[in-house]
Amino acid sequence: QVQLVESGGGLVQAGGSLRLSCAASGRAFTGYDMGWFRQAPGKEREFVGTISRTGSSTYYADSVKGRFTISRDSGKATVYLQMSALKPEDTAAYYCAADTIGGSESRDFKYWGQGTQVTVSS
Repeated sequence: QVQLVESGGGLVQAGGSLRLSCAASGRAFTGYDMGWFRQAPGKEREFVGTISRTGSSTYYADSVKGRFTISRDSGKATVYLQMSALKPEDTAAYYCAADTIGGSESRDFKYWGQGTQVTVSS
């Protein structure tokens, strides 16, 4: 089992940047693919991106490709979501997730953090 805690959310102006962190504890961090998802009020949870357990590959939703970057630091057992050129439509609660084999659907991940709110003002 792994526990996930997100941090770094906040209020930012459109065009700005923000970096989210997700600290993992419990079983070996390097054994998990990690994903980021987001959920806006009244909407379904949406895939943002994922990074493989080795960090060698990443995959992003079209809506964030070129603006968001996922990375991971095995020494700190932390995965990051660097967000730039933020838009008001990026406003959502952001969640990190982990599983031994991840994917692009919520059901692909067993372990979830509690979420961190990102609000982008216009």
